[in-house]
Amino acid sequence: MAVYTDVSDAELETFLAEYDIGDADALKGVAEGVENSNYLLTTSRGQYFLTLYEKRVDPKDLPFFLGLMDHLSARGINCPKPIHGRDGNAVRMLAGRPAAITTFLHGLSPRRIAVRHCGPVGAALAELHLAGRNFTMVRPNALSVAGWRPLFDGSRAKADDVARGLARELEGELDVLEARWPKALPTGVIHADLFNDNVFFLHDKLSGLIDFYFACNDALAYDVAICFNAWCFEPDRSFNTTKARALLQAYEKVRPLEAAEREALPLLARGAALRFLLTRLYDWIHTPANALVKRKDPLEYLTYLRFHRNASSLADYGL
Repeated sequence: MAVYTDVSDAELETFLAEYDIGDADALKGVAEGVENSNYLLTTSRGQYFLTLYEKRVDPKDLPFFLGLMDHLSARGINCPKPIHGRDGNAVRMLAGRPAAITTFLHGLSPRRIAVRHCGPVGAALAELHLAGRNFTMVRPNALSVAGWRPLFDGSRAKADDVARGLARELEGELDVLEARWPKALPTGVIHADLFNDNVFFLHDKLSGLIDFYFACNDALAYDVAICFNAWCFEPDRSFNTTKARALLQAYEKVRPLEAAEREALPLLARGAALRFLLTRLYDWIHTPANALVKRKDPLEYLTYLRFHRNASSLADYGL
């Protein structure tokens, strides 16, 4: 499971004494996630989610992440709501790590993505973009185009151990995307990681969005492009036009895309594929052997990247 930091009973008791959520009944590690240590916390008053933020998360970003969840929740977005302690703070130290408690959302992530999931995801993403318009805090996207080459440099030496010729292909891709990346699209708060494991469904209805720890300010259409990659490819890595159409049409019923956004979507999807390829590659190479977490295959996104490379417009997607 994705638990890097263990919490003792005594540490948990001291930590919970700062809140009004009852006494701990159980603390169970959660398997999902590779960034932080996550626990399902059960107290005498209910269920909550406890997160300990590991080294990759900058503590300076936590006010943005938690403030955004407070902001979105207050505007009708069903997402985890931070629990504030008696002193008003949502973050405090636990087992040597910054930590926070949030409300627990009911539902399950779809393990096999169907067309029926894609429309609700598109609509929820657009609603998130609209709800975030008046959020005053700003966090630049550290994993946008300017951050990709440094990430690649951290994996370059062993990239060809993963696939022959991978380093050269990625370097060529970086050259193209750095030169052509759009700079004048509508921007705002984006989720930036809306994969199926970050979306809950309950009785076939979307019940919540989770994991806002990559959220940032960037082009809104880039978030749509990320969802194309996350929701619209089949297990055999072929692109499903029906899923993409359902996602895009539902998004545009809530927030219509501008012409420039639609024109840029293939390039944005290509960049999104590269971004996740690079982070998966880095984790594949650098994740400690004793980490109880399943690494994700970076070559899945190499297939997606090559698909997007051959698309020049939405017509090439059948949209």
